[in-house]
Amino acid sequence: MINIYSDEEIEIIKESGHITYMCHQYLKELLSPGVTTKYIDDEAGKFICEHGGIPSCLGYEGYPGNICISINDEVVHGIGSDDVILKEGDIVTLDICTLYKGYHSDSAWSYAIGKINKEKEHLMYHTEKALYVGLKELKAGVPLGNASARIEQYAKKHGLGVVRELVGHGVGHELHEAPDVPNYGKYNTGVMLKPGMVIAVEPMLTAGKRDVAMLDDDWTIVTQDGSPAAHFEHTVAIREDGYEILTGE
Repeated sequence: MINIYSDEEIEIIKESGHITYMCHQYLKELLSPGVTTKYIDDEAGKFICEHGGIPSCLGYEGYPGNICISINDEVVHGIGSDDVILKEGDIVTLDICTLYKGYHSDSAWSYAIGKINKEKEHLMYHTEKALYVGLKELKAGVPLGNASARIEQYAKKHGLGVVRELVGHGVGHELHEAPDVPNYGKYNTGVMLKPGMVIAVEPMLTAGKRDVAMLDDDWTIVTQDGSPAAHFEHTVAIREDGYEILTGE
């Protein structure tokens, strides 16, 4: 079942999303060579709780971290560790989810650690662009597949791999709800968008081939060819004439 949220509920999701957004702003200032991912995870948990939220990721299906922290060839679900230290030239994705007053929000962003190479610059720039070109397709009365198709088209135009095993999703009462929001597909397919739907759109693209694998921790997803990956995500509400970002300012 796809949930339709009232304006009052969407406002609470937006408040949750603001905590998520502010957590991103706080953590990105901490990202530098020599910092452990466990420190970033700990600071994320403290920030969310101090602002009235609960880290949605913590304990979700057994996940051990407050947020997901994925470096270089890690696509998603990397776990903060004292043994993992950020280095100059890394790219790191912070996937932050907040539960606030019974409603979840979800936003991921990829960040450069110091100076990165051209390949990573290209990947990050066009993955973020892919998110926004997909969002532009969203409004009530059009099929969800239009956004999926647009993201895939844009990614392929710029030589990036589109991960298929991982998709966006509905979000609200639960962290993951219907419908799935793939980053690939065909125009004029998929569920018809309606006002009040809330979805997380999240291109996960690679600089090499799209194939992925899971590490032995049963969480971290990496590219099979070792190429870097980037991930950008917003939670948005569907409106009559477009969409509203709920994980921004």
